[in-house]
Amino acid sequence: MSDKRIIDYGVQVGTMKKGPLNKISDVPGVLVGHCTVDTADHQTGVTVVLPGPENPFLYKPVAASFVLNGFGKTLGLVQIDELGTLETPIALTNTLNVGKVHDALVEYMLGRCAKDKTPVYSINPVVCECNDAGLNDIRTRVIGEREVFAAIEDARADFAEGAVGAGRGTVCHSLKGGIGSASRKIELDGQTYTIGVLVQSNHGRLEDLVVEGRPVGQQLKERLESEPVDKGSIIMIVATDLPVSDRQLKRIIKRCSVGLARLGSYIGHGSGEIMVGFTTANRISQKEKAGIVSQKILNEGKIDLAFRAVGEATEEAVLNSLAAACTVTGWKGKKKAALRDFFPEGNL
Repeated sequence: MSDKRIIDYGVQVGTMKKGPLNKISDVPGVLVGHCTVDTADHQTGVTVVLPGPENPFLYKPVAASFVLNGFGKTLGLVQIDELGTLETPIALTNTLNVGKVHDALVEYMLGRCAKDKTPVYSINPVVCECNDAGLNDIRTRVIGEREVFAAIEDARADFAEGAVGAGRGTVCHSLKGGIGSASRKIELDGQTYTIGVLVQSNHGRLEDLVVEGRPVGQQLKERLESEPVDKGSIIMIVATDLPVSDRQLKRIIKRCSVGLARLGSYIGHGSGEIMVGFTTANRISQKEKAGIVSQKILNEGKIDLAFRAVGEATEEAVLNSLAAACTVTGWKGKKKAALRDFFPEGNL
């Protein structure tokens, strides 16, 4: 990983105000943790997004998902779409470890609920994935309960980006990709709200990469081996403290696609574009006994602010995943170069 972000390359994404960390964790209470596996044969890991200090099974955040292209193996979206709530942390990992990470999240939530004296007989872990088989011996499935629990223990606001956690072995526009994040602030009725995005980037063709309208991928194609087709996947996690319904949240997270398009992605057949979002402002309490509960929601006429914010944040999050990544040599000596290798002076 690197401490560089895309702004250090002279790139300014959008015009909206950013949060203090410019990360998904600018949404109060949201934390992110990683566990990274870095060996000769294994370049992989797990990243966990914690939706707040509350037990999410007892105080379920309103949530939504959207699948733009479904070449993916994500677990947990069916119940989110049906009930509009999230009840566990969100974990990101590699394709063949989804089941093991799901099992680890079940174990984690059983333990957490036991401490809260809450019996659990059904739980809906959300696990998302990208395929890192180019740099990682994915078939040996080295991510399990120990790694998931380590990522949860590592959770913090100022988390690392780049080739860490679930992004250790991923590739973005034929460059080393990984974990990236960004946030935007919006003002409504004298209050400030935050929309944050975290990505696991593993998508895109080199030739299509555009930064600030400039064909950066075209400039690099003679210097870098590239895939002929757009495949791989990108996971986009959106967090906000804006009071929205699950329907409104789905509308917002769909606009992550704007950020991808601005960078030149054409959403290829073999690429899974998966978006999951939650709001910390509206929670469904399992302790509530009333037959009718109340929630605040956004005035639909003001939702364009959120659309713009999530588009800008997604674009910058992907660029941060590239800017923060280091060159990685993995399984069978395969190597993926980082953006910084081509722009060592920091001018993109």
